[in-house]
Amino acid sequence: MEISQASIENLIHSYIIPYGLNLLFGIVIFFIGRLIVSTLVKLVSRLLTRAKLDEILVEFVLGIISSVLMLFVIIAAVGQLGVDTTSLVALIGAAGLAIGLSLQSSLQNFASGVMLIVFRPFTSGDFVEVAGISGVVEKITIFSTQLRTGDNKALIVPNGKIYGDVITNFSAKPTRRVDMVFGIGYDDDIKKAKLLIQKVLDEDPRILKEPASLVAVSELADSSVNFAVRPWVNSADYWGVYFDTHEKIKLLFDAENISIPYPQMDVHLNKTDA
Repeated sequence: MEISQASIENLIHSYIIPYGLNLLFGIVIFFIGRLIVSTLVKLVSRLLTRAKLDEILVEFVLGIISSVLMLFVIIAAVGQLGVDTTSLVALIGAAGLAIGLSLQSSLQNFASGVMLIVFRPFTSGDFVEVAGISGVVEKITIFSTQLRTGDNKALIVPNGKIYGDVITNFSAKPTRRVDMVFGIGYDDDIKKAKLLIQKVLDEDPRILKEPASLVAVSELADSSVNFAVRPWVNSADYWGVYFDTHEKIKLLFDAENISIPYPQMDVHLNKTDA
């Protein structure tokens, strides 16, 4: 069956030209829209960089802006082809709701990650205690935070657990107080022991002169007289001073015949005639 010239012309004018133009305009809309989105993302990137926001947060915000704007561009381009965009938007909204409900815990970690990056209760390199775990912060991402423990284990902690609990940042301040307790026997000389403890603190150059160190009797315990020893040090010297002070005081007490008692119980037996 031969197709007449009129039928071909009618086909061209009725279908090919209109749909071809719509397709062309849709492609033009897509590429121009993508160019505009790229320009806007670069502009926002400059503004956020000048605001000195965290790099992770900047990348995340740029990713969201780019994705949302490109979604509008795609909807506009598809709409030019004659597709009902109202149904498409409703479908995308329903899909987004379903995904949000299925990823509720992940969204909580995501929201907590944003808060951690914005308010910055700690940064990489800080020694912190979060969610009952202590370690050095190595990396902060949108969904989790990586810590390095003292024995060099890597721990990945969900941000939801971190932001929903108490955060202790041991590196937030330049100085820290070292809290120690030393006990001596009830028969030992308290004044002499106090002078010896103070001598150990005074001879350690890592211990700060201001604020002054505290050496005081804190408790008359069951088996010992306890001294509260509280020197101030730079945060980086905390553990070195802590360990060295215990060793030096033990050696000095031994040399000066001052006892460090251990818990004990005296048992008295009463003998009675049968």
